[in-house]
Amino acid sequence: MTLPRLAASRARDLVGRFAGQPVLVVGDVMLDRFIVGRVKRFSPEPPVTIVLFQTDFVRLGGAANVAHNLAALGSRPSLVGIVGADGAASRLREQLALAGVNVDGLVEDRGRPTTEKVRVVTERNQQVARIDYEHDADASGAVEGALIDCVARHGAGAKALLVSDYLKGAITRSVIEALLTISQSAKAATGQPPAPLIVDPKIPHLAAYAGATLVTPNHHEAEVATHLRVRTDKEARQAARDFRTRAQCEAVLITRGEHGMWLSGPDTEGSIPAVAREVSDVTGAGDTVVATLSLALAAGATMAEAAALANHAAGIVVGKFGPATLTAQELLRQFGI
Repeated sequence: MTLPRLAASRARDLVGRFAGQPVLVVGDVMLDRFIVGRVKRFSPEPPVTIVLFQTDFVRLGGAANVAHNLAALGSRPSLVGIVGADGAASRLREQLALAGVNVDGLVEDRGRPTTEKVRVVTERNQQVARIDYEHDADASGAVEGALIDCVARHGAGAKALLVSDYLKGAITRSVIEALLTISQSAKAATGQPPAPLIVDPKIPHLAAYAGATLVTPNHHEAEVATHLRVRTDKEARQAARDFRTRAQCEAVLITRGEHGMWLSGPDTEGSIPAVAREVSDVTGAGDTVVATLSLALAAGATMAEAAALANHAAGIVVGKFGPATLTAQELLRQFGI
């Protein structure tokens, strides 16, 4: 079953409400550094590629890229995560501030480096090597306590809550519980529906996501979690249903690359065909998907409408190099607006 297409008029209405929507992002922040050069020759001893340096630049990665996507779409995002006491943290804060992201929720942990991925790429955007700086032990003690305090402080008034889990230590069961408490307490205080909790997951933490509104595994993660093959729509439907049961979440959106998406919720189920687009780089596309989903839900979209907007957003960013963002205007152009 294919879900109905989102009408241009409805897309305009929803995207028009993006501006200023407060969204809280909690997760593993990263700095992506690119060293760009020209392949000069191969070294004989040992036989490795020699890259002649030309330039370098940085991009926001992980949960920081999610927050950047939200800001680029017009949201008012706050970000909670862990950084080290190092130069990478300073560059990360600087880039986030330039992007319009509130960085007061970044907790410093002197016992770990800021997560940084250094990629050596050619002038044709071909990756030669990657060096990772990280310490991925779960946050505990004072650091975990500080994360929970930041969640409580910045989550008040948020229209959507978003978890960006990369297994780098920021997402613990206690942090998830703090987010669920915020969501439900807002409902009790105002009588309004709870702020949706959207999770970009990692399977080792699956049990911790119980109670989430929407979880967004890719097809490989769905296969690992359910022990089911996901190649066809029929297989995606069964895997999504099983994933919902295992994760104890309200709804699941499986992202399937060139095969689009499959949404399984309490009232809606079906496929969303991929948007035809020349693919340059899929790095960070999942960040764009969850950012757009969360912002659309904050703006009043149904899950099917939010998924349709996220699908179009992903179709745009895969045509760009590295972790990328898009604007509300770019998104609307996908609907001929």
